[in-house]
Amino acid sequence: MTGRTLLLRSLLLFAALTTSILAMPSVQAAPETLTIAAANSLRDAFRQLLPLFEAHNKDINVRVIYGTSKTLTKQIEEGAPIDVFLPSQVEEIDQLEKKGLVIQGTRRVYAGTSLVLIAGTELPAPITSVQDLRTALIRYIAIGDPKTSSVGKVAAQYFNYSKLDSQLKSQFVYGEHSRAVLDLVAKGEADIGLVYRTDAVSNKKIRILDEAPVGSHQPVYYGVAAVWTAKNIPAAGDFINFLETPKAQALLQDHGFDRIAPQVGVAQRQEGQ
Repeated sequence: MTGRTLLLRSLLLFAALTTSILAMPSVQAAPETLTIAAANSLRDAFRQLLPLFEAHNKDINVRVIYGTSKTLTKQIEEGAPIDVFLPSQVEEIDQLEKKGLVIQGTRRVYAGTSLVLIAGTELPAPITSVQDLRTALIRYIAIGDPKTSSVGKVAAQYFNYSKLDSQLKSQFVYGEHSRAVLDLVAKGEADIGLVYRTDAVSNKKIRILDEAPVGSHQPVYYGVAAVWTAKNIPAAGDFINFLETPKAQALLQDHGFDRIAPQVGVAQRQEGQ
């Protein structure tokens, strides 16, 4: 076999290999995982919110851990692998920030809500407004446990402000968190209850009777931040920014959230990261 023939065969083989390589499908990078720790009260809104975020961020796969804010806070303090924290009140982020466990510049208030008086849809309510609490005969009032839930702390503030605590305390039945309060009312185990509007608005077994007056408790703000265990800060910044987009805010309002003015100072996704 001549040298020219060998050279020709080598060139043909190289051409065939090059064509084969070019024809192979390109390997796409696996989506980045963004781990979010969120309060139980956000579950209903997130069923719609997270798919919307992922649809606009196809390189990010969201993993959510739901729980009480107190439990999630403890997990973050102990080093759980979490990127973004969304508790039921922004004060819980502030507590972590004081301990140096929040990434600087990522804390945001993205929504608010109000404390509302609720009753079940199956039975007639003994009252129609918070003012009726002073005079109506009520068997049981469901509220969150102030030791385990932010909604319980806010309800306690309302009863203290309205000077009804001593009058009604013997009628309180406690739920560990907001969903437990909703269940007590929906099942008729309590005549009425106090929860956040965000807890009640999507529950078909519950109706909202009235709203606690402004100033009767501390304002209820929902906060978000990237925490010290975050492994995906750029994606965390994308999610935090997403919460302030018109589409996200409109969806949140459908679930009982109040709009908050946009803020500045959040981690951004950097080009090339």
